[in-house]
Amino acid sequence: MRTEQLQGIKVSQLCLLSGYSRQAYYKQCHHKEQSALEEELIVREAISYRAIQPKLGGRKLLLLLAPFMTRHHIGMGRDAFFDLLRYNGLLNAKRRRSKPRTTFSDHWMKKYPDLVAGLTPVMANGVWVSDITYIGLGEGHSYLSLVTDAYSRKIVGYYLSDRLSATGTVKALQMAIDGCSDTSGLIHHSDRGSQYCCNDYVELLQEYGIDISMTQSGDPRDNAIAERVNGILKTELLEEVFADITAAEKAVAQAVKTYNYLRPHTSVNMLTPAIAHTRTGRLERRWKNYYVEQIKKEGNTDDSYPQKQVA
Repeated sequence: MRTEQLQGIKVSQLCLLSGYSRQAYYKQCHHKEQSALEEELIVREAISYRAIQPKLGGRKLLLLLAPFMTRHHIGMGRDAFFDLLRYNGLLNAKRRRSKPRTTFSDHWMKKYPDLVAGLTPVMANGVWVSDITYIGLGEGHSYLSLVTDAYSRKIVGYYLSDRLSATGTVKALQMAIDGCSDTSGLIHHSDRGSQYCCNDYVELLQEYGIDISMTQSGDPRDNAIAERVNGILKTELLEEVFADITAAEKAVAQAVKTYNYLRPHTSVNMLTPAIAHTRTGRLERRWKNYYVEQIKKEGNTDDSYPQKQVA
């Protein structure tokens, strides 16, 4: 009997004992996932304000975030807002964590260990990395979910959604899976955000035998490849704001095509990601170390000097 069938039987038994219908059970699960996504978005926005105004009071922060919450259709009262800030060390500026988390992972869903730390892929479809970013619209935002191959840097799945939900991440993952002939031995790596821990996303990974890996902290460097791809798309290939979701969808599709097939990437030996995706073996990294070059010009050869790597 398949795992999905066993889970369905367990849910039916649980509902029978509790007096709730299966529909009510799944509706409650989706409500919890939606709430976790909304809380994560608020926390990220609050962190951005705290970075600029670290001593800003909670009431003033709520006032500043009110238009943001309205644009994203988030309803949250003052007390719930303060509780969320307090739980994440953001309510009292003097007591907040020295390194505030950029990923809201304090949700009820299961988190997974990091399987890719120190791992260097030597072929395509060995490790996928996923992330979500926000694209500005004339009114509000859209949400771009990306799945990138860690070896070739090719974007293998993407989806732009006009709603804050896990639907976009699931559809991006499904696109990546549809384009992969063999998912055996594949590792999927992401942050511990609720969109990657939700039932629909985890079940899709498990259905295709894909191992689940997640970062263990809020440090963006733990998912650096995904962050870098986000940055390239938003700074080089996309406008800051689009008139509507339709215009954004067309622009994203063209940007992904340009990135995959036309833009040489220094992380894959100056190949385009699409070509690198057909190769095997280690690919030479050709980052330009500006700091090292400047040191050499000044006659300083101390190897301990920090190096800035630019993809």
